Amino acid sequence: MVSLKEQIVFITGASSGIGRACAFAFAAEGARLLLAARRRERLEALRSELTAAGAKHLHLLTLDVQQRTEVEQAWNALPAEWRSIDILVNNAGLSRGLDKLHQGSIEDWEEMVDTNVKGLLYVSRAVIPGMVERGRGHILNLGSTAGDITYPLGAVYCATKAAERAVNDGMRQDLLGTPVRVTSVDPGMVETEFSEVRFHGDRDRAAKVYQGLTPLTAADVADAILWAATRPPHVNIARISMTTIDQANSYLFNRKPQ
Repeated sequence: MVSLKEQIVFITGASSGIGRACAFAFAAEGARLLLAARRRERLEALRSELTAAGAKHLHLLTLDVQQRTEVEQAWNALPAEWRSIDILVNNAGLSRGLDKLHQGSIEDWEEMVDTNVKGLLYVSRAVIPGMVERGRGHILNLGSTAGDITYPLGAVYCATKAAERAVNDGMRQDLLGTPVRVTSVDPGMVETEFSEVRFHGDRDRAAKVYQGLTPLTAADVADAILWAATRPPHVNIARISMTTIDQANSYLFNRKPQ
């Protein structure tokens, strides 16, 4: 296991869910954490919790990855001591709605495309040149089993995750010949705020998604991300596909009677 002590880890979407779990996982390894999210109050609360847990080096960025100009300005304003990113966790992402394509909300589509695809590209474009120049780095992109098989009522979300997979694989090809590694971590069902966000805050509807089965946790996914990041420098984990034992693919589940 390669030591992550003093390495700079940049995590987008760090204020909740998998991003938050990653912050704790990397902090436990002594990493320096650059944490970005839209909700400043969540980031400040996370700072307090991480500091209490022993994290020593933290820098917060209030950032909406959907906004290209905002990403560029935040990157250009970043203090010099935080610009040498060793590990980028492109975690920011979301799903909105569960509708037939011809009945879907265009606003929901745009938010998914702008976050899951464009946001991934904007942040990667800012960070990767420095990795190439320094001759080290690892990009870990959050994909989904939804990128493998499209499920009913989820065409646009699944399309964004299929795009993530294509970008991830193309990124690895483009970086061939450099020491920079690229990994996609593709979880299935994970119990976080994901479904609550998808259903625009409808907690009852969100809770039903997880009924009758045991989903993955954010900590499970963070553990897989940490494992990939700590392999020897010559080892590149191309993709991790992971599900709960109660899930076979993006729409086939074993739900127990309630």
